Order: sequence, then structure tokens, then C-alpha cells
Amino acid sequence: MAQSPQADSHLLPLVAWRASAAVTTPYPANEHDGSMPGTERAACVATVPAPLLFLIADTGGGHRNAARAVGQALDRVYPGSFAPVLCDPLSGLGSARLLRWVVGLYGPAIRLTPWLWGAAYHASNSRPAMALLRTLLRLADGPAADAAAAHRPAAIVSFHPLTGMAAVAARDQGAHRAPVVTVVTDLASMHAAWRYAEVDLIIAPLTAVTGNSRPHGPARDRWAVAGPPVTRDFCGGPLRPRERAILRRSLGLSENSFLVLLTGGGEGSGGIGRRAAAILRRFADIDAVAVCGRNLRLKRRLDRLAARSGGRLTVLGFAPNLADWLRCADLVVTKAGPGTIAEAACCGTPLLLTSHLPGQEKGNTEFVTGADAGRRVPGVRRLLAEIGRLRGDRTAVDAMRAASARLGRPGDADAIAELIAGLARTGPATGAGPGTATRPEPAAAASAQADSAGPAAGLAGPAVGLAGPAAGLAGSAAGLAGPAVGLAGPAASLAGSAAGLAGSAVGLAGSAAGRAGPVSRAGGQEGGRHGPG
Repeated sequence: MAQSPQADSHLLPLVAWRASAAVTTPYPANEHDGSMPGTERAACVATVPAPLLFLIADTGGGHRNAARAVGQALDRVYPGSFAPVLCDPLSGLGSARLLRWVVGLYGPAIRLTPWLWGAAYHASNSRPAMALLRTLLRLADGPAADAAAAHRPAAIVSFHPLTGMAAVAARDQGAHRAPVVTVVTDLASMHAAWRYAEVDLIIAPLTAVTGNSRPHGPARDRWAVAGPPVTRDFCGGPLRPRERAILRRSLGLSENSFLVLLTGGGEGSGGIGRRAAAILRRFADIDAVAVCGRNLRLKRRLDRLAARSGGRLTVLGFAPNLADWLRCADLVVTKAGPGTIAEAACCGTPLLLTSHLPGQEKGNTEFVTGADAGRRVPGVRRLLAEIGRLRGDRTAVDAMRAASARLGRPGDADAIAELIAGLARTGPATGAGPGTATRPEPAAAASAQADSAGPAAGLAGPAVGLAGPAAGLAGSAAGLAGPAVGLAGPAASLAGSAAGLAGSAVGLAGSAAGRAGPVSRAGGQEGGRHGPG
């Protein structure tokens, strides 16, 4: 889902420096400026919490939002004990120019050529393919290793399928005793990239840890069920009708109109523009809100439509209060992104799923419709027919709202925080059995509960975004897969050139090409969280 972007640095403290039982040192001047909203800066002399290194990439919004959710949970459960630092080794400042270009192809690829994205996803979804792709991804090792050397983290956590290998490299080069954790932000499937790196713990939703998606290698017996995590503003649950009316008034909306929220993740994909226009043409008594994420072209187009709508269309870019918009909506129209599903479920909002990205979003639609929390509505005609039916059947909408709320698991961010804290304090586990990785007792109980919760446990801890898992493969993997799958046209040419550039860049510069100055001074732009995208 698309939440508000934050102007932050390449390395950004997620949790404020606060009092802790650790070593007392003066607060370092001119470091860690730009703490996330909701955190506070400690006094000039403060105890130093244990640093944690969080690796993300801004492909969609879900990966960054998942990291934010876990950072908030750590601050809530272990106040002052940990100081997560955010690093984007794929597209942040200090990353290799080639990687930034490849990651930049993700948004256009999923909006304009989803078939190409699907081909790249499936062509790279194996360990041999990931071994080839590793040649390009070595460029991310430098920024991650620099961050680890600068902060000496107690644990390294990867929230993106393409940063797991960089996390392991960072441990080996700059933080030799730090355990490495992967937090999967996919919902119903896991790309091979999530389980390729030899990490100490993989944390994934129950529905993603099945069959061929189960972790392999050294982590095969060390995995836990939780996630995807959502930030705390989504944890309040659904509202009663009277509360919903009050919230609508505060947002400048009509209390009694039927309200449809349209969103397409951080990239604003999924045909939001034509669907919003069709809804306004067909229904004179329905209001709509469109959340466009970072898709500025879509926002400009819908702004023009809103000017002619008589106040019936509200257009947003990134929405810092997205949870409020979800709670006051009667329906959310979206593609089947894991972050959007997770956040909507925590808010108890019924879903109308228009499409899914080939690959990582496969199975998400069935997960929602199987729980009666939403409907599949491919095509504009089906969408309009379903909205027309539900508009006149409040009982059906209320039933879908209750089913959606049952899927929500807002507490899983805390469970993930406990798992990470347990490893950070005790080091990597050895010989742990399935679901029994080293962790505090509360997290063990949460994992056991998720295992026994049935299908609803698959959403364990809906998340921010969530966004497009396995993201970042769009450019690089598509380039590698292009010739094999016979891709043609301008998009395939771009993808092919990415792989060609990857080979030459690696040959000329090696992994050092990924380093562009001290990571701790680099900057990045927060992509929102639409949210799961």
C-alpha cells in the first residue's frame, strides 16, 4: 500500500536512541539525523542500544513498510534496546548505478508489461538461475558490507528477496558474529531468491511455507511462521458504523455515501484510472478515493477527472493516514498485492481483486476469496456489476467485512520482533527443528498459534506492503531470461541490455562497483507501502 514517503538517508535509524541498559556514551553529533516519525531523540548523554541492520529495496512499498513495522514493534516490545538502521543496497545512494537503473525498471514493467515480469519471475525461480543472477547482485555487497562495518549490528535482517545474499556478505565481511534473518513479504508463494542465501532464520507466512517453497540449505530446519508485518496504525481493527461516520467527516467525506477505495500498491498499478472513471460514470451515488503511490502520471490524470467529478473523487499520492481511508471505505478495489491484502484485513475492509502479478502474487486471490473476505473481479464490467450488487446489499458487505477482519493478524510484527531480538541476544541457533529457532518464549507461542490457526494464519501479520515481492528481478532477471523465453519488443530489449550491462560492469569493476562512498552518509527516498503490492 502507498503510505507517505519519508526523506531519509541511505542509512536511517528506524527507532530513536533511548535509555537502555547498554554502555553509556555521548550521543554522536551529526549522526542518525532524520529519525522516523513517532520516535524521539534522547538526551545528549544516553545509553546506546544494540544496532540492527535492515536491508530493503524500494520496489513497490511493501519491503520498506515491513521494515518500519518491525522497527516499531522492537521499540514497543523492547523500548530503548535496539536501534534498527535502514540500508537500501540496490537503489539507495551509494549503490551501483547499474543496480539503480535495473531496479527503476520494476515500476514500468509491472504497469506496462506484466507478462514480461512474469516471464522473468519464472525464468529466475530456481537455484541455478539465482546462481547466475548472483553475478549482478554482487554489486549490492559493497554498500551492505560498509553498513555492517560502520554499525557492527547485533543482527542483519533482509526484507527483500534480492538483499539476502548481500546480508550474508555483510555478515562475512563486516559483522562476523551477527545472525542473518530473512523476513518474507510474499503471502502465498516464495520465489527462490528468498531462500537462496544461507541465512540463520527465515520468517514467512504459513501459506508461503509449503511444498517447494519451504526453505532449503542450512536454513531448512530453522524457519518460523509469521508475517507479513504491518505498521501499528493498521492494528486498531475495523470500526463500528458510528465510528466510521465520524472518521469520514474528519476526512471531508460524506457520511452516508457508498465509498470505494482504489489502490494499486506503491507503483499505482492495476488500471486504477480507467476503473475510477468507469465507477463515476456508472454510479451517481458512489464516491471514490484513488491512491496513486509514486505514479505521478496517474495522479495528474485523475486530478483532472476529480476536477470534473463534483467532489465525488478524491485523489491521493502517498497517504500517510492510509489506515483511516481503509477503515472508512465500504470496498477496496486493488490488485492482489500482499501488503494491500494484509493491511485491508487488519482494518476489516472487503476486497475486490482486479488482477495479480504473475509469479509472486499467484495464490493471493484464492486466499482472499476462499475466506469470503473478497471477490475476484477481472475486467471493468465484472467490477461494476459486483459494486452494483454490493451497494444494494449491506448485509453482504458486513459479512465480507467480518471475514476480512478474521484474516488480519496485526500482532505478528511483535512476534517477528521477538524472534529477531532472541537471535540478536543469543546469536545464531544450531540444530533447531522446524519452527523452533532460538527466540523468546512469547515468539514461540506466537509461532505455535500461527501453525494451528488454519488458513487465516497465512496472513500472519499483514503488511505494509506490501508491494511486489521478488521485486528487483524485473530488470535483471528479465534480461537474463529474455533470450530463453523469446521475449520481444522494447521492454525485452531493455531487459536484455540490463543483463548485458551487468556482465560488462561486473567484468570491469567487480563487486567494488557497488561502493560509492561511505554508506552512512548516503540518502534514499522512501517508497510507500501500498502498500503490498
